[in-house]
Amino acid sequence: MRVTMTSAAGRTGHANEDFTGAVPTAAVLIDGAGISGTESICRHGVAWYASRLGGSLLSLLSLVRDRSLSALLAEAIRQVTDDHRDTCDVADPISPSATVAILRLSDGLIEHLVLGDSVLVLDRADGAPLVVSDPREVIISRSYRSALEAAAEGSDEYHRVLRDLRANRNQPGGFWLAKDDPRAADEAITGSCPISELAGAVLLSNGASRIVDRFRLADWPGVMAVLASSGPAEIIHRVRQAEARHAVAADDATIAHCTDLGEA
Repeated sequence: MRVTMTSAAGRTGHANEDFTGAVPTAAVLIDGAGISGTESICRHGVAWYASRLGGSLLSLLSLVRDRSLSALLAEAIRQVTDDHRDTCDVADPISPSATVAILRLSDGLIEHLVLGDSVLVLDRADGAPLVVSDPREVIISRSYRSALEAAAEGSDEYHRVLRDLRANRNQPGGFWLAKDDPRAADEAITGSCPISELAGAVLLSNGASRIVDRFRLADWPGVMAVLASSGPAEIIHRVRQAEARHAVAADDATIAHCTDLGEA
């Protein structure tokens, strides 16, 4: 499997809170999440959490071939939580968390997992791309959108609304992310399909998937065509242009484009 990766921080001088990496038979993308005040709860920070979770997953994917992706994600969450349980308030609602996308080659199949609002797209050789997403956070966030838009970004009211939104995290009827509870992995969207049916696949953080779901600059077949001709950097370039044009704050944007899937 060949993996081409590009990741760009949303703001100059701020850590990129996305992570992506690959081993010969798997690719992982992590999109770290945190709000103001996280640093008072966890001395390591969101970027540390995303990188540590991604590293743990890649290690497990390399060494453990006989467990499900959900089980491996649960183990990775457990490992990272144990890494900072003694120094940080891991259970606090605003402690670092992350969305997750995983792709793995296994016995002629492509297995996939998505938890949170990262996106995974399977480029089918015959037919439209299959988009794997977890819409729960997006659906719940809609009810908070007007309050967030009415509050000044960065204000006390803005952060209060964000905290109310985050209170739905990892709760029945809410949305699920990797954080401190390994049981969140059981809520991930998972599936598989024969490798022979696919021409490729791509994992995107929500800062990169904006090209389709926010700015409507392309549909998913169009995205796959740009990836094939120009690579992931071109997708992120177009997103940055749209953010500037619409005065939208830039987000960390990361893409892992997987091709030659039959070659481990």
